[in-house]
Amino acid sequence: MPSSVSPLFGPLEISKSGLTGLKSFCVLAFHQPESGGDRLVNSRASRIAIMSLDIFKLNGKVAWITGGTKGLGLAMANALASVGADIVVNSRTRAEAEETAKKIAGEHKCRAIGLETDVTKPEQVSSLVKRAAEELGGIDILINNAGVNVRQPTIDLPLEEWQRVLDINLTGPFICSKAVAPQMIKKGWGRIIHLSSILGHVGLAGRTPYSATKGGILLLTKTQALEFATHGITVNAICPGPFKTAMNEVLLKDPEAFKAFVAKIPIGRWGYLNELDGAVIFLASEASSFMTGAALTIDGGWTAQ
Repeated sequence: MPSSVSPLFGPLEISKSGLTGLKSFCVLAFHQPESGGDRLVNSRASRIAIMSLDIFKLNGKVAWITGGTKGLGLAMANALASVGADIVVNSRTRAEAEETAKKIAGEHKCRAIGLETDVTKPEQVSSLVKRAAEELGGIDILINNAGVNVRQPTIDLPLEEWQRVLDINLTGPFICSKAVAPQMIKKGWGRIIHLSSILGHVGLAGRTPYSATKGGILLLTKTQALEFATHGITVNAICPGPFKTAMNEVLLKDPEAFKAFVAKIPIGRWGYLNELDGAVIFLASEASSFMTGAALTIDGGWTAQ
């Protein structure tokens, strides 16, 4: 059995067994020396901590992914369904939402509903939340993913376009969070995950409204984390870098723009959709229970420079 010495806990032994999917676990045995100093454990016997991968399971939870019919939203919906969650997706097109829900339910053998909902319309959001409560038992996890981008410099950007981006990217998450929070508070448990961006951390010319909204999402995350902390609700953000989505199609089809973006990514490529799976499952589950008000940046190293 491998062992090492911890300056705090003394000799440390690590053993692993039963590595079979979600049933796997590891045992960490911290052995406290029998003499000298204040003890960090309550007895001289070993403290055994068992970490089970069951803490990532979402059986019995209902997750709503806004804009979850395509791109990163669809990838996250499938990721959460794969670990047991029932799913709600919305789109401004009813057929698209219903077809997506049908596919998710069939692939993951879960319950899923797809509804025509505009996240900037409070009455439509309230109707979705009510429907989810009636059919699935209420929303436990909210992924505020719906968003748009406009690529124009400030002096050429119509005010209407600025307002449209703000309405969808920043006001929408506020409306949806406000709508689901009362049910989460009543249950004493909830997860709100906002989709920000690396452009919430750094600027990029020609992305004024998008960057402004994604920066705003980071402070919305921190503020809501403080407001909901005593109710068993955590609020965190994910900040993706360049991923191959429909929103970035214009860049993917432009060889020079594509090359310029890759040059900014230390890993040397764009992200694949499934590379957000681990982060969203972690933030939606018990595994992140002591984490709130934080932002996970998944960008291939872009913002490390």
